[in-house]
Amino acid sequence: MFTGIIETLGTVTAIEHEQDNIHFRIRSGFTGELKIDQSVAHNGVCLTVVDISGDEYVVTAIRETLDKTNLGNWETGSKVNLERCMLMNGRLDGHIVQGHVDTTAKCSAVEDQNGSWKYTFTYDPDFVTVEKGSITVNGVSLTVVDSREKSFSVCIIPYTYEHTNFHTLKAGDTVNLEFDIIGKYVAKLYVRQ
Repeated sequence: MFTGIIETLGTVTAIEHEQDNIHFRIRSGFTGELKIDQSVAHNGVCLTVVDISGDEYVVTAIRETLDKTNLGNWETGSKVNLERCMLMNGRLDGHIVQGHVDTTAKCSAVEDQNGSWKYTFTYDPDFVTVEKGSITVNGVSLTVVDSREKSFSVCIIPYTYEHTNFHTLKAGDTVNLEFDIIGKYVAKLYVRQ
């Protein structure tokens, strides 16, 4: 379980293909605090630490994960939003995030708003966003500003812009989306009726 509050940016330092799997080596400031078998969210994707060496660790993405996320687009040098699991005795600063990406979206516009940035994303209409509701974009807990049938927008403050990989996003880029778990349950109940 995660909160969508990014702790740090990691850097992909190596990529190794093994059959349908991809092993990613990540350099991170908190690697020394990790242990084998620990879950870490990478751009919102929950992956298990399988190896640790110095300030780098390795996670593996299987075909299912690669098909439903933007991990297959990563290259050596890619910046990745990282978050360790939520502590149950702490504050929930973002919202409940599972680390189970629902789908990807395309960034269709980035607007500089003189001190903040507005990002618009287009996505599969099988999912629903709600204005002022929560959404996770590349693992970042955000509030939906504009909600449309196939698109939504979020506004980014300078701190989030600088401390996540939002400063690298441009129109045409693919991002991971996890829709709010409560909203997904409500939508499922509504469809059943």
